[in-house]
Amino acid sequence: MQILLVASAFNSLTQRVHAELRDRGHKVAVELALPDRSLTEAVRRHAPQLVVAPMLRTAVPEEVWSAHTCLIVHPGPLGDRGPSSLDWAIHEGAERWGVTVLQAAAEMDAGDVWASVPCRVPPVAKSDLYRGEVADAALTAVLLAVERFAGGTHVPAAQDEAGLAGAPVRVRPYLDQSVRRIDWAADTTETVVRKLRAADSQPGVLDLLLGGEWYLHGGHPESTLRGRPGELLATRAGAICRATADGAVWIPELRPRRLPGMPPTFKLPAVRALGDRLPPLPEHAPPVLPDVRERTWTDIRYREDGGAGFLTFAFPGGAMSTEQCRRLLSAYREACSRPTSVLVLGGERDFFSNGIHLGVIEAAADPAAESWANINAIDDLVEAVLTTTDRLVVAAVAGNAAAGGAMLALAADEVWCRHGTVLNPHYRLMGLYGSEYWTYTLPRRVGPAPAERLMREALPVSAASALRLGLADRVIDCAPGDFARETGTLAARLAALPATASRIAAKKAELDRREATTPLAGFRERELARMRRTFDDPDAPYHALRRAFVHKRRPPCTPPHLAPPPVA
Repeated sequence: MQILLVASAFNSLTQRVHAELRDRGHKVAVELALPDRSLTEAVRRHAPQLVVAPMLRTAVPEEVWSAHTCLIVHPGPLGDRGPSSLDWAIHEGAERWGVTVLQAAAEMDAGDVWASVPCRVPPVAKSDLYRGEVADAALTAVLLAVERFAGGTHVPAAQDEAGLAGAPVRVRPYLDQSVRRIDWAADTTETVVRKLRAADSQPGVLDLLLGGEWYLHGGHPESTLRGRPGELLATRAGAICRATADGAVWIPELRPRRLPGMPPTFKLPAVRALGDRLPPLPEHAPPVLPDVRERTWTDIRYREDGGAGFLTFAFPGGAMSTEQCRRLLSAYREACSRPTSVLVLGGERDFFSNGIHLGVIEAAADPAAESWANINAIDDLVEAVLTTTDRLVVAAVAGNAAAGGAMLALAADEVWCRHGTVLNPHYRLMGLYGSEYWTYTLPRRVGPAPAERLMREALPVSAASALRLGLADRVIDCAPGDFARETGTLAARLAALPATASRIAAKKAELDRREATTPLAGFRERELARMRRTFDDPDAPYHALRRAFVHKRRPPCTPPHLAPPPVA
């Protein structure tokens, strides 16, 4: 079937729907709903059999929904309506939620229902929930709705004033800053964390801090530090710790409020964003090793279970700055000093990694120099993984991975993906040739021709396709919250296998053989030579593309690779 995806942005859910529909043999194109582009004309040009909107902030024009069946993905259960569905769910402490696929109609969120799938709401940030439990439910609902449409006999259920199947209709307004505001003198840590989670990653919680107005992004409870409510207590890994009425929270990122006539602002690590405004504070950095179990936030942790070690990391947005890469490399080297035969590298849920930190690079006094420092820092990390010969390394890809982050995963001996993972193993959309030893690992995994195609097409790859192509070695079908337990069981089993010791010995012999013929250093040198030319050229597309990405500028049109010419 020819399906057109209409979206406000090619975000994580749109990418997942795109990849999964293509896996099932559908011909899929994408059109972005842009202010200066006619969506009506775009749909007419494609002449699709079905229109699906995984993430759409604007109404579908009547000329479109009256001529085509248009399925709208609403991140809320039956009867829920409004633009801040997930925000309200987390803000009010809902434990169960859902996703509904509706047919576009004159009134927003009021069309006939094609599918509705429930989901849990674990205590995580909105963006994590959206890419995890909500995305799983949305994908199930979309596939069911598409199957029903293709069957030609299904009649969607109409909504009425009393709601559907006993669910009351609830139209809720946009959740604005007057509701999100934190009262530091009165709000408990639990309340503050809930408010912060409900605003992650957009729009953040507007607050006054050190004489400025800032949007706070991310929030994690602190177990021991205490102080006067609202007081800054400490720093850790670029985050700040702030006292609440009964405890404290860690805030990893800040974004200054946009001033009139000024360009949009963007998130940065909190310490980096505050700069000279930040008073002297103690740096509370817990040790990564040995096993850390106390209830306090840190972005890098290590634990062991028998012969398996688990180095987990979780960086906001999956971006890895120079400093974060260096800290993770230091932790990796410590983990490699432990007496284990298997080392699992990755997060417990959400992003694995998206490569270099474009925000920190954009904010640097010399973006070209910071780009160079960042790419070398992540290359150092990838090299350490590639040259580890005394144990097996497993990349546990709980969430999406892109660009250098995808190549970090491919450096491991085995790649285990959760079934909802989306990989983007390419660089060209940011105007980069790429590094992280991709010219070594990618062709070795998938073959030269598929590697070239992945780089050229620059399209998202589902976990199932990753397994088929050789980008992944195992796909784990589980809920987001179960991935850490599942990988833990598998890693402990791998460490106990008698064959693991012989695999480790063979791994060292193979690396020695390759080094004698095609040394790793040559791949890095050739990749970095091309990257250096790009970084040092102020007119290279990378710099404009980076700025547009960081400042969230809308493209002038739908990128050509997303909207191929319709099939005649």
